Amino acid sequence: MYLFAFGINHNTAPVEIREQVAIAPEDVGDILRDITSSGAASEATILSTCNRTELYCGVDRADGETPVSWFSENYRVPSVDIESYLYSHRDEAAVKHAFRVAAGLDSMVLGEPQILGQMKDAFARAHKAGATGKILNRLFQQTFSVAKKVRTDTAIGESAVSVAYAAVSLGKQIFDQLQEQTVLLIGAGDMIELCARHLKEHSVRQMIVANRTLERARALAAPLGAQAITLREMPARLSEADIVISCTASQLPILGKGAVERALKARKHRPMLMVDIAVPRDIEEEVGALGDVYLYTIDDLKEVVHENLQSRLEAAKEGEQIIDTHVTKFMHWVRSLDTVPSIRALRETADAVRDAELERARRRLALGEDPEQVMERLARALTNKFMHAPTTALRSAHHGDDAILRDTVRKLFNLREHD
Repeated sequence: MYLFAFGINHNTAPVEIREQVAIAPEDVGDILRDITSSGAASEATILSTCNRTELYCGVDRADGETPVSWFSENYRVPSVDIESYLYSHRDEAAVKHAFRVAAGLDSMVLGEPQILGQMKDAFARAHKAGATGKILNRLFQQTFSVAKKVRTDTAIGESAVSVAYAAVSLGKQIFDQLQEQTVLLIGAGDMIELCARHLKEHSVRQMIVANRTLERARALAAPLGAQAITLREMPARLSEADIVISCTASQLPILGKGAVERALKARKHRPMLMVDIAVPRDIEEEVGALGDVYLYTIDDLKEVVHENLQSRLEAAKEGEQIIDTHVTKFMHWVRSLDTVPSIRALRETADAVRDAELERARRRLALGEDPEQVMERLARALTNKFMHAPTTALRSAHHGDDAILRDTVRKLFNLREHD
């Protein structure tokens, strides 16, 4: 059995190519049945996310149509040669790739945890479609185990490595119960949306989205169960906020020292965390001088992100070592499968010889022959039959094969060297 892992990802293909070969969950079953029924693979699993579309395949033969050529033929992007974006891994490299992907070592954001859940979903769909077997079942169970070990035994997921996540992480450091705090999000662009998602993942229940246009604020706030207000309303609501995260396209500050002072007075000087990730800045620099305000700019966060990324890179090196060890173990199991037919044939031959000689012995006993002589003849016959094939092979071996065959026989029969 041969293993293949191939596809495209954020490193090899731009988004306009990735989105054209993205596979919807409802289509996965049909595609898996296509690839297995075509003979290109005997087992297959599809992983399709915003950053990658990959196939993991078990193949009985290395010749003939490979899964890679099948995919290229059936899923060619119009007017584009998809093969120029494809990467392909076989056997050990395929196993290592699966382990690295699940552990977040091949992700756009190093160490991100979402990919493991996505791989579990991908395997569950393939298993439900009947497209997996002994090889992929074992591969993915091992993949999930290795990914868990990497995340448990290293610091790969402990530090924030995106500005949006770093902003939320600051809130966790300052407030013991982040989910109990009220968060004011100023702006409605991609960065604020990403911050909002992270806050939602941390179970923050009270969020207010302030934007220049109320319609855009509502579009972001509605799925989060948040309130939507305009920027004109924002100063009056500022005192409600324990955390303020701002990222607008304004060319001038939208929050001054006076507005923050009034909010602090209304809060009876309970502390506020203010994170300004806009360029140019949304919050006046003088706000940072207020005693009850923790003000961070995007440069502060970038420094944190850089330090954390270095920490994750060190953790990734440890993760690679864990992965290499488990790749070796997995491939040892795969190669052991090749010996199963030989072991089965050897046992069947031995059983046939045993049954034949036992039947002869029983007939002699039934004729009244001496049991001791029957036993001796049985033992001698079994020995001769079992030794005939290896003895004949040793005697007829060509000169160049003598040493190899002799060493193999000694290993098989656990023989000691004699002078």
